[in-house]
Amino acid sequence: MTTPARLCSGVIPPVVTPLTADGELDRSSLERVVGHLLDGGVDGLFALGSSGETAYLTPARQDEVVKVITSTVAGQVPVLVGAIETTTDRAAERARAAAALGADAVVATAPFYTRTHVTEIDRHFRDLATAVDLPLLAYDVPVCVHSKLDPELLLPLAADGVLAGVKDSSGDDGSLRRLVIAARDLPEFSILTGHELVVDAMMLSGAHGCVPGLGNVDPHGYVRLHEAAVRGDWAAAKAEQDRLVGLFDIVRAARPGTASATAAGLGAFKTALMLLGIIATNAVSPPMRRLDEAETAFVGACLALAGLSRAR
Repeated sequence: MTTPARLCSGVIPPVVTPLTADGELDRSSLERVVGHLLDGGVDGLFALGSSGETAYLTPARQDEVVKVITSTVAGQVPVLVGAIETTTDRAAERARAAAALGADAVVATAPFYTRTHVTEIDRHFRDLATAVDLPLLAYDVPVCVHSKLDPELLLPLAADGVLAGVKDSSGDDGSLRRLVIAARDLPEFSILTGHELVVDAMMLSGAHGCVPGLGNVDPHGYVRLHEAAVRGDWAAAKAEQDRLVGLFDIVRAARPGTASATAAGLGAFKTALMLLGIIATNAVSPPMRRLDEAETAFVGACLALAGLSRAR
């Protein structure tokens, strides 16, 4: 198996946004996260995605996050930046801000909150592509925006040069498989899975890489998985994926009935990074809550089982 030369392929973690105990951006911790990911051998970074708490951040804080990430990366890998907003004009404004701050590409969802028709989603992406002179990737995350980006929508946009790729976090693996098959004649179109538990299977299907939130915690593992898949060593890829599935149990740390799925996932990733000595606190944006002492101990046990420690 070979990976085509595309703008986006390989392992591209959606970077978490570390906060101080009083809710400000922790710049030093964010710099350490970026360094941790680069040391892990990742192929790119995705700023202001779901794992980056972009929906919780003010525009000024979003800009600050992008500044820290792009300056720390200093051109070593591409930086994709989320322009995730409810409507086209708002997303275009964020896309232009990202471009001014050094982004290499922009990632946008379908419009949300407003009721949206598929023809409007198509127009949304076309208008965004003309609003900023950067490659545009679609972010398929129906659990958040309540619209599924089907292959029938994405393929014409890709063929027309509107979209450079898609990050598929839909959980609809059948749809992703259909997209991969139909996009074989689009050699510059990147198909990235955000389903961190089945990266090996998605790459066997033909995906070009992954955008795993868990990659914040263990970028080395996802890079090993990707490299094994690229060389066709599916047994090694499966073994690495199985270990990462075990590590993903950290998202079960939050006591049932006390936190949203978003808070449980982000809280687990940040708590793991705190225990690994990479960020200072596991603070999350309100109204979410941070994991408590007992939940933190659960995360620590999962790290140990996965072979991760502060000394790494």
